[in-house]
Amino acid sequence: MPRARVNQIEIDYAEHGPADGVPLLLIMGLAMQRVAWPVSLLDALANGGFRCITFDNRDIGLSTRCRGARVPGLPRLVAARLSGRTPRLPYRLADLADDAAGLLDTLDIEHAHVAGISMGGMIAQHFAHRFAERTRSLTLMATSTGRLGLPLPRPKVLRIMLRRPRDAADEDAVARYMLDLFTAIGSPGYPTPVSELEPRVRAAIRRAPAGASVTRQLAAIITDAHRGPLLRSLHCPTLILHGSDDAMVPVAHAHEMSRAMRQATLRIIPGWGHDLPEALMPELARHIKQTATTATNTASSSA
Repeated sequence: MPRARVNQIEIDYAEHGPADGVPLLLIMGLAMQRVAWPVSLLDALANGGFRCITFDNRDIGLSTRCRGARVPGLPRLVAARLSGRTPRLPYRLADLADDAAGLLDTLDIEHAHVAGISMGGMIAQHFAHRFAERTRSLTLMATSTGRLGLPLPRPKVLRIMLRRPRDAADEDAVARYMLDLFTAIGSPGYPTPVSELEPRVRAAIRRAPAGASVTRQLAAIITDAHRGPLLRSLHCPTLILHGSDDAMVPVAHAHEMSRAMRQATLRIIPGWGHDLPEALMPELARHIKQTATTATNTASSSA
């Protein structure tokens, strides 16, 4: 697969759909690789005329890794966030947004519709703020403004997250951990059997194990300032998609975003958790396409 030289690093990316289609940039979440986007979703979007661009964020997958870069421990990161201090980190979420913009530059794409899930939605918020003139529409899935005081992940999810395997090279241990986590944050209304999850998990580990990258990406999330003021400055057509049963980013985060973005449309999907279950792909594709198409038609009529 191709790589783009961006901001002195390399970004692994792929395109799905017609070369002359409407550009749609899809940004994946914490520790997840571009291959986590379901092919069924990409097919549905491509069949709708979209040129889907997926990529591995910096420090994950086959993009440049920040191996050896250290970050403060969790208590220090939380203390820094509470005090408003900015600790030294290898990168921030805004840097990852700059990487995404650099990828579009490489592909000679001036404007794009942007969609992100979880941490990818946070990166998308920064992208839309930093590159407002390039953002045709914004779809924010299972994500947050990052305001302190919003509900934390459910206790079971936190307990699992805090017991990550010590040996990142132990495929079986890492796979068990990821399966436990994915089961805990999965969609009660659209459950994915472990027999389907496990092959995907092991394929991702074998493609490029996350290792310490998880800690570095998590540090970027924890120390990112409240994005409410940033969101209030946005004017692009925006869709907020969230599950009623999200155990990682509780649904209160979606309502908070909606209050910050008066122009946004909020859709809460019953039974959806913090994943991308196959049964939901037609609905998610329909929402993304509708938002992008409406934005395109609005821009054309006002031109």
